[in-house]
Amino acid sequence: MSTAIYRTSSANAYDNSIRNINTRFTDLSALQENLTSGKRILRASDDPTSAAMAERALTRLSRIATDQRALASQTNAIAVAESTLGKVTTAMQRFRDLVVSAGNGIVNSGERKTIAGELQGLRDQIFALANTEDSNGLPLFNALGSALKPFVGPTVQPQDYNFKGLPGQSAASDVAIPFALDGDAAFMLSPAQDGVFNVSNSNAASTLQASGVTVTDTAQVTGSTYQISNLMVAAGASPGQSKLTYDLVETLADGTRVPATGVTPTTGADYPTSATRIPISVGGLSLTLTGSPSASDRFTIEPKASVFSVMDDAIRGIGGATTNNSVTQAVGQALHNIDISLANISAVRGQAGELLNRADRISDLQKNRSVQVEADRARAEDLDMIQGLADFNKQENGYSVALQTYAKVQQLSLFDYIR
Repeated sequence: MSTAIYRTSSANAYDNSIRNINTRFTDLSALQENLTSGKRILRASDDPTSAAMAERALTRLSRIATDQRALASQTNAIAVAESTLGKVTTAMQRFRDLVVSAGNGIVNSGERKTIAGELQGLRDQIFALANTEDSNGLPLFNALGSALKPFVGPTVQPQDYNFKGLPGQSAASDVAIPFALDGDAAFMLSPAQDGVFNVSNSNAASTLQASGVTVTDTAQVTGSTYQISNLMVAAGASPGQSKLTYDLVETLADGTRVPATGVTPTTGADYPTSATRIPISVGGLSLTLTGSPSASDRFTIEPKASVFSVMDDAIRGIGGATTNNSVTQAVGQALHNIDISLANISAVRGQAGELLNRADRISDLQKNRSVQVEADRARAEDLDMIQGLADFNKQENGYSVALQTYAKVQQLSLFDYIR
């Protein structure tokens, strides 16, 4: 059995102590840096996999924040649009109330002109609200895209008001809602869908009144204007029956005048001689004439393009009425068409409310996603403070012991003993 003898010089012990001190100081500094920042990974080289996971999480958090800022802007725009439609509804209700008051029998022509003036002010207010812009200068009701002023008019008949844009409502996504509402659906009218028509009689002295127009067959409704003239009553084919004959001319959208399809100038309908309600059907539309017809009566049935044209007709009918009969005709027709217009505006306002509710749901979902992604990032790079403090104390103690060892090594010099 051999005995190995190892000699350790003072210089070797000194070098080992210095290396130990430097190593522990480096580790202690790194732990102190981690504790100060609260992160386990300060550089990608510390843990490449965790660093990549943390970077992806930060990218997702940045995108969620961007989507949330965009959603806030979209929500504000839709909220303003919904509020604007609320103002429009209030103004329309006031317009309707004034129309009802104009039909009161005790109101004279001068008072009706005063009412018509207030009605004109309400129409101008509603038209301005329809062209309202958001804080970025974009129309609130530009649908799928429009000019800076979506609604223009009045222009020449028959299309007296126009929507300068692409009708339709933009769809919401998982993280966003539209910036604007469909102004075409709110303020413009479709003859076949809405059935808003104006019936006027050029014979101011006539006692014959027309009811509101009802759509009976949407497939036949083309948006043409119809003119009924030369109304005459003749004996019917059966006892106690009378036959109403009239001339009917259709004016197409391009201005072409043609006899109405399927109607000849002498074709009419039998009805009881004693009846004062005479049904008329033409082009998928029906209305009822009340009273006694005459050859001087000339009725024009024309589709209304917008809420604004409905209000213009009401203003003209009430302000220019010369007889109580014409006032009753104008008021009844205006109320029928205003109610349809209000229903369209309310429907679009309801869509705005649903978009705002959806924005709230999207915001809540994004917040939950943000919490989840933040947790993923924290797991990837954040430091466990309790474990970090324990490791720091351990390294601090080791560093203190290394310093004390170095001090002892320095006392191993022979000269210290010679003294």
